[in-house]
Amino acid sequence: MRRRPGIGGLQAAAAARDQYRSVGDNVAKIRTDMMKEQLATFRTQLEEFARKHKNDIRKNPAFRSQFHEMCAKVGVDPLASNKGFWAELLGIGDFYYELGVQIVEICLATRPHNGGLINLQELCILLRQRKSDREAVSEDDCLRAISKLKVLGSGFEVISVGKKKLVRSVPTELNKDHNEILELAQAQGFVTVEEVERRLSWTSGRAIDALDTLLDEGLAMIDDGHRDRKRRYWFPCVSSNSTPVADT
Repeated sequence: MRRRPGIGGLQAAAAARDQYRSVGDNVAKIRTDMMKEQLATFRTQLEEFARKHKNDIRKNPAFRSQFHEMCAKVGVDPLASNKGFWAELLGIGDFYYELGVQIVEICLATRPHNGGLINLQELCILLRQRKSDREAVSEDDCLRAISKLKVLGSGFEVISVGKKKLVRSVPTELNKDHNEILELAQAQGFVTVEEVERRLSWTSGRAIDALDTLLDEGLAMIDDGHRDRKRRYWFPCVSSNSTPVADT
């Protein structure tokens, strides 16, 4: 008959488990301390890098984007505040604040034309027209500035429709039908009811209902001046033509 372990054996096993647990905790602490030390070293190097390449970060959009990626890897957000080390060193907090203000101005100015939905590429073009050559603006810059506007609860948001990114500045909720029509319109800038029915295999009622909603929201414009008497629904937000906006 197999003997059960005595009290001494149980105590020895418990002591061994405690010892293993203690060793495991010590190893985890050492690893954590090493990671913290490595991050601190990386942040110091990042600050030195920022000082050395300050002008490139300010003036070169591609360089600025890579710098943001480096910051993200060590948990640094240069845009978190307009005050502090990064703002004083680089001034990029002010850069994105000013960029955000200009984005709001452009979206408001173009809203009567596009209903509050503007192509991201078009927005960047209009921003570059306002900026000097020494302050080039990239799509990445626009996306970062808009993300800060979104945090403020301003209603600004970037949505994807097909291969294009659109900036929405009005609280319009677009459903799947609306997105499919916008994606279809990217080819020519417009659609007809008949085209929507044929290309998307929709009923006439479904197509007209979705188009009427987009029309009511100010995202579409009607063009009835054609010999075939087919109504065109134009969408400025996906059209290739830029919207003229006066400088302010």
